[in-house]
Amino acid sequence: MCGTCNCDHHHGETGPAALPLETTGPRTIRLEQAILGRNDALAAQNRAAFDAQGLLALNLLSSPGSGKTTLLCETIRALAGRLPTAVIEGDQETSFDADRIRETGAPAVQINTGKGCHLDAAMIADAVGQLAPVRGSVLFIENVGNLVCPAAFDLGEAARVVVLSVTEGDDKPLKYPDMFAHADLMILNKIDLLPYLRFDVARCLEMARRVNPALPCLQLSATTGEGFDAWLDWIAHQYTAPRCGAGH
Repeated sequence: MCGTCNCDHHHGETGPAALPLETTGPRTIRLEQAILGRNDALAAQNRAAFDAQGLLALNLLSSPGSGKTTLLCETIRALAGRLPTAVIEGDQETSFDADRIRETGAPAVQINTGKGCHLDAAMIADAVGQLAPVRGSVLFIENVGNLVCPAAFDLGEAARVVVLSVTEGDDKPLKYPDMFAHADLMILNKIDLLPYLRFDVARCLEMARRVNPALPCLQLSATTGEGFDAWLDWIAHQYTAPRCGAGH
């Protein structure tokens, strides 16, 4: 059970109602610290393993429906012949997204978290063992759709990419500040829909930079390809940049 959000990683186990009353207050804080401490230690091991294999691990985070999987599919197609890719997919149930990824030709492993609302470092270590990515791959981790709990869990990634679509509302960075505060890149997706929506791009970017003043933002459409070259350039830069010691 997750001590930070009381979600349940396993099928068939109870959720928040199973917490005894005495775990509230200081004991809950100690439990959260212990869980995050164990996760951070595993994340450091993941990071060392990724560095040893020359893997660039990118953790993609967003709310459901932001277009992460479409973005990934188009990214993999664009990188074909340039960089090897592999994908870890996180969802509570189904293998729909992993199936879509495999159709691009990239290897993918699906993690189903059941009642759990995020991926953790132990899940990633297990998935990478199954996936066995080619040395030097870009390893995309598509986290569970959720702008809250995944922000707390380091997976060993080199960078975190938060994807926000223009269909979600321009106030999300201030509503979910932890996610944007810990991001290394923000992608504003589905910009082809801007003419049909009341979405203030300038307001959204201003709110994002209130919580993370140095946060770079790319505006693109995974459907039309507008702005996509800048995203590919960002990946290429991350791929060649030193990655030892990264973390959040």
